[in-house]
Amino acid sequence: MSMPRWTAGLALLLALAGQPGFADEADADRRVAARPSLTLIIDDLGQNPARDRRVLQLPGPVALAILPDTRHAAELAEQAHRAGKTVMLHMPMAPAGGRFAWHPQLPHDELARRLDAALAAVPHVRGLNNHMGSAMTEQPQAMAWLMGELQRRHLFFLDSRTSPRTVAAASAQRTALASLSRDIFLDDDPSPAAVAERFEAAIALARKQGSVVIIGHPHESTLALLERELPRLPAQGIEWVDVGQMIATRGNRAMAAHGRGGIYR
Repeated sequence: MSMPRWTAGLALLLALAGQPGFADEADADRRVAARPSLTLIIDDLGQNPARDRRVLQLPGPVALAILPDTRHAAELAEQAHRAGKTVMLHMPMAPAGGRFAWHPQLPHDELARRLDAALAAVPHVRGLNNHMGSAMTEQPQAMAWLMGELQRRHLFFLDSRTSPRTVAAASAQRTALASLSRDIFLDDDPSPAAVAERFEAAIALARKQGSVVIIGHPHESTLALLERELPRLPAQGIEWVDVGQMIATRGNRAMAAHGRGGIYR
C-alpha cells in the first residue's frame, strides 16, 4: 500500500522539527517563487445529500470536513473515500453543542471518549478541524492534549482559526504534528458578490505568499462559484493541491498573518 500524502508531510515535519524556524529563508523564497498553490476544505457536510454530492463532484482534490452528528455522515465519508477525496472529521467544539462536542470543563477521558465516538461515526478520517470551537481552541492544556492524541493516531490537524486567540496551531507546531491553518473563510457572508470577492482575495493571497488554505461551506452561492471558478485555476497559474501536499509545502510554518518567522503566535 502506498504511503498517504499527508504521512509524507508528517515525516517532513519530524525531519524539520529540530531546525530553528523549520526552514531557512532560501527555502521560503523557493516556495514563493514556485507556482502558487491552493487547498480547499468544505465544512459542515453530512446534512444535505444533494449539496454533499455537488461537493464530491468538484473537479479536484477538495477535502470534505464531515460533522459526526449528521444523518448522512458515514455514507458521505464512504463515498468521498471511494472518490479519492480527503475525509476530515469536523469536530464540534464549544460553543457548539451536541453529544460529540468538546467543552473546556470536560476531563481528558471524556474528551477522548467523544473523539473516539466521532471517529467511529465518520470512517476513513485522515485529519480533523474544529467546528466552531472559539472557546475550546483558546485552551492551551486541552489543545496540547489533542495534538498528542492526533499524533498517536497519525491524523493531521487544520486550525479553522475561529478565534483570534487560538492556540491550536501553535500547539500542533510544538508537537511537530502535521498541520495547517486556515487563511480565508470563503463565505462568512454567503451573498454571491461577497463570496466572489473572497475567492479573488484568496487567489491574490496565494500569489503573494505562495499558497492559500481556504475553508468554505455548502451554500448555494459557494458551490455555484466553485463549480464555475475552480476549472479556471490552471489558466490563472494556480495549482489546486490536496491537504497532504499543502502540509508538505508549508512544512508546518506559520504564514505572516498568523506568526513571525514561521512560528505561530
